[in-house]
Amino acid sequence: MNISEKQYNQADLDQNQIWTPEGRFANATELQNLLDNYQGGEQICIKVGPNLKFRRIDQYMTSRFNCFSRTLVQRLIRSGEILVNHEQVKISHRLNQDDIIQITLPAPVDQEVVPEDIPVDIIYEDDDIIVVNKKPWMVVHPARCYKTGTLVNALAYHCKTLSSGSERMRPGIVHRLDKNTTGCIIVAKNDDAQYNLAQQFKNRSTKKKYLAVVHGTPELDSDMIKNMLGPHPTVREKFAVRSDEGKKAITVYKVLERFNGYAYVEIDIHTGRTHQIRVHMSHLGYPIVADKMYGGKVVYPWQIKNELPSPQDILINRQALHAGWLEINHPRTGERMSFEAPLHHDMASLLDMLRTYR
Repeated sequence: MNISEKQYNQADLDQNQIWTPEGRFANATELQNLLDNYQGGEQICIKVGPNLKFRRIDQYMTSRFNCFSRTLVQRLIRSGEILVNHEQVKISHRLNQDDIIQITLPAPVDQEVVPEDIPVDIIYEDDDIIVVNKKPWMVVHPARCYKTGTLVNALAYHCKTLSSGSERMRPGIVHRLDKNTTGCIIVAKNDDAQYNLAQQFKNRSTKKKYLAVVHGTPELDSDMIKNMLGPHPTVREKFAVRSDEGKKAITVYKVLERFNGYAYVEIDIHTGRTHQIRVHMSHLGYPIVADKMYGGKVVYPWQIKNELPSPQDILINRQALHAGWLEINHPRTGERMSFEAPLHHDMASLLDMLRTYR
């Protein structure tokens, strides 16, 4: 059925829902995944919410679809590939709450990875691998909406060669870290290394340890969490402890330091479920600081110092989670190797203040 022919039930739509050709609603995360892999011609539908930062249709669409230029959006509007309430509009059209915008996605433009002179913190490098301490807010590899500024763009500039990768826009990538998580990540520089490392991660012969600052102070010095994890029953982009349809997930934490209202913990995961550390720690009542999705809160200096509220910069504005340690077998020699990544300055500053005032 053509999207312009579909009858929409306004009660079934809200500002966070996007209709897909399969006849279901997708959340913002699924929209991003669609934009990362679209082929052109897919039709989606979104409803305008109450908090309109931009009312002009071209400005609104550019803000929602930041992988599309304003020039491209204007072309799609003029050609009728972007409709408002089933009707073609001008690029100056002003949107209202509850308007339904229908979009037929354009064909993507093929693009090679562009080498960029972006500084990277290299922990180790040889002819087969490179290990980097990833900084926060850096996406690991290019996607439709992240064509530049990624770790792969930086390494394409730094390294003479990278492996072909599992996909064209992912040369060298064996495993990933979330955009907001810092720490150790290993990248393959040739296809033999890529295959060997991929098998190690698949067989879980690698070892990883994470560091986190959490709200609350656990009573136990260490504990093993075995709650099964599955999709959140109502919020699609989240995961939750699910005894009914969850998958096995094992997390072990050890308290390194206790503070008044906070703790610094080391975490070892025996399984690799999505958001595993974040969900398990939140479930125990110790969410990671600044992990807004799972109950963590941003922290200001005046809060740590127990002072009156005042205008100050946030100490850390991303989840206080760091991949601190990685152990692998070298893909060529078989030698067991371990790598350690120092904390990023925002998480280190948070710890310094906790040690001083808490």
